[in-house]
Formats: sequence, structure tokens, C-alpha cells
Amino acid sequence: MGWRGVSLVSGWQFTASLCFYTVFAATAFVREGFSVSLGVTGLTVTAVMLGYTALLFGTGAATDAFGERPLLVYGLLALAAGMAFVAVAPTFPALLVALLFVGFAYATAMPATNRAAINVAPPGREALAMNVKQVGVTAGSAVAALLIAWMATTDAAAVVGIVRFDWQAAFLAGAVLAVIVAVVTAVRYEGMPASGSLSVPDVRSLLDDRAYRGLLVSGFFLGAAVFTTTSYVVPHVTDTVAATASVGGAVLATVQVTGSLGRLAGGELADRIPGRPTRGPALVLAAQAALAGAGFLAVVVASGQTTTWLAFGFLGVSMLGFPGVYYATMTALVDDDEVGAATAGGQSALNVGGLVAPPLFGTVAESVGYDVGWTGLAALTTAAAVAVWVAIARD
Repeated sequence: MGWRGVSLVSGWQFTASLCFYTVFAATAFVREGFSVSLGVTGLTVTAVMLGYTALLFGTGAATDAFGERPLLVYGLLALAAGMAFVAVAPTFPALLVALLFVGFAYATAMPATNRAAINVAPPGREALAMNVKQVGVTAGSAVAALLIAWMATTDAAAVVGIVRFDWQAAFLAGAVLAVIVAVVTAVRYEGMPASGSLSVPDVRSLLDDRAYRGLLVSGFFLGAAVFTTTSYVVPHVTDTVAATASVGGAVLATVQVTGSLGRLAGGELADRIPGRPTRGPALVLAAQAALAGAGFLAVVVASGQTTTWLAFGFLGVSMLGFPGVYYATMTALVDDDEVGAATAGGQSALNVGGLVAPPLFGTVAESVGYDVGWTGLAALTTAAAVAVWVAIARD
């Protein structure tokens, strides 16, 4: 399918990520709407990440067995149902249950879209195709941040002629878009043939590979950093520089835009580095992880709205720019019939970091200060760069 197919897969990823990352953009509004502490607010991220992580190996195995197409179609429909559930959740515990379901549905995304990106990529442009597809994540996240800020701070819901749900209207809008894109995918995307035999992923053979183990270690550290960043940009801006939540949403959108640029640049650079297929993306991944450490320190030293905005924009290039080369490295390590399982393992490593870090960061920020939390994330991303360099890139 070439670049037309890459566009189709990227559009799917954009829609799914808009739905999923609306959760992260909504943290400040959930905190206010349900009158919970900053640390408890982090449980919203934990809930959605727990659901996401719990089904990854199942969806990875299903992708390898049945192909990516059914997971793309039915996964997006399930995600739409979860978004609608969030919109009508009456209590904080009910909200957590709804977010758990959203995570279950989003677990179809990475195994299916990574296999789809390999299917449609022009020959020799696999890393760039993977990064273009990954731009759908940051683009969807950016739109989610702007959408929820608009609906939460204006009478937007009434303007478009629907019942006013305040910030929850953004979740309903995401649900509608997900249904539309699921139908388009069902009509336009054919998919690759698959084995047709569902089996337990051979995790042991993957873990025998030192390079794969190194990616998992780096993934844990990077996952802790990236999910915490997207969760706490808005609260940081509102608490530290006394800006409005709308400004915080705009800052988060900026982070996602610069992350998109980082993904495109990283993919293009990775394809141009000579050597075995893993060499280019691994070198770029190590460099982006190291640069992210500097970005977190820039956030620490920033003071005032403008410098904070610039610091987060700089951070986005690396911190949100790494996933494309992370998955390009991972898929280059394995055969095509192991992509789903390998992706499940890699995404699980990211998600476990995302499960642990946001509530801990919120507690630290509330009790000690945001600067301590951001400095800790700088240390984690530096450790991730070392792990990639030692396991893969230096060879």
C-alpha cells in the first residue's frame, strides 16, 4: 500500500491515541471535579495503564495468530464504548472502572499497528514508516489536550448542540470519532496473512536475546518518564506558574507537537545510518533518551510561564520522540511472526513504568515539590540511554 497505507494506519493510531490520552489531559479537571488529591489523581493513570498492560500479551498473541485487521476494527469499537463509559461515570470509583476498560481496549493498538506499519511500509523505509505511524500518538495526544481544555473551560458542549458534560464531553467526542474510523478501517484495510493458530507467546526465547532485554530495561525507565510527563504537565503549569488549565493544555499540546517532530526526525535519521537494521534506530534511541534527561533539567530551572513553555517544548522532542525508534529497534530484532509478542513485551515494559511512576510522582510533587520529581525522571532517562547503549548501540 505504500505511503497511502501508512497514512491509513497513522489515522487509526491518531484516533486511538486521542481517546487514550484524553485521560492524561483530563487529570487537572478530574482532580477538581471529584475533589481528590494530586496523588489520588495519579490513580486515573494507574487504572488506564493497568488495563492496557493486562491485555497486551493477549492482544499480541491474537495479532500474530489472526492478523492485525480484526484487532484494529474491534479494538477501536471497544475503545469507543470505554470513552462513553468514562463520560457518564458518576463517582471516582466508577471512573476508575471505566478507565480500566479504556486500557483494555487500547491494548490492541501497538501490536496491531506495528504489524500494520511493517505491512504497508515502502521497502527500506520501515523505520520512517514506524515513526510516521507513531506521530499519530503525539498528534492525537495534542488534539486531546486542546479538545478537553476547550470543552472544560467554555460552553462548547452547548454550542455543538449536545448535553453539557463539561470536560466529559471530550470523551464523548472521542467515542464518536472512534466509531467512524473503525468503519473506515474495516472498509479500506486488508491486512497481512497470519498463522491462524493462537498460542502462548514464546517469551522465554525473546528474553534469551541480550539486546531485547536491554530494550525492556530502557522501556521501563522511559515509560515511567513519558507517562508521568503527559500526566503532570497541566498540573505543573497550574500549580507552579499559576497559569490557567487552558494554558496548561496548550503547553501539553506543544509537547506533543514537538514530540511529533522528534519522531519524524528520529525515523529519518535512523534509516540513514548504515549498518544492520537495529543499528540506526538503537543509536537514535540512546541519543533521545540522553537528551530527555537534559530536557527534564531544563524544566527544573525554568521559571515563569514563557520559559516553562519553552522547556517543555524542548523536552517533547526527545521524551515523546523516542517510541518510533524504540519499536523500530524491537521489530528489527525479531521475525515477522513474532512482532506481536515482541511488541507486547516492549509495551508492557513501558506500561509497568507508567503504572508505578505517576502516583509516586504526584505524592513527591505534593509533599516535596515538582523539581525533585522532574530531577528523578532525568536520572531515569539517563539510565535508559545507558541501557540501550550497552545492550545494542555500542555493538
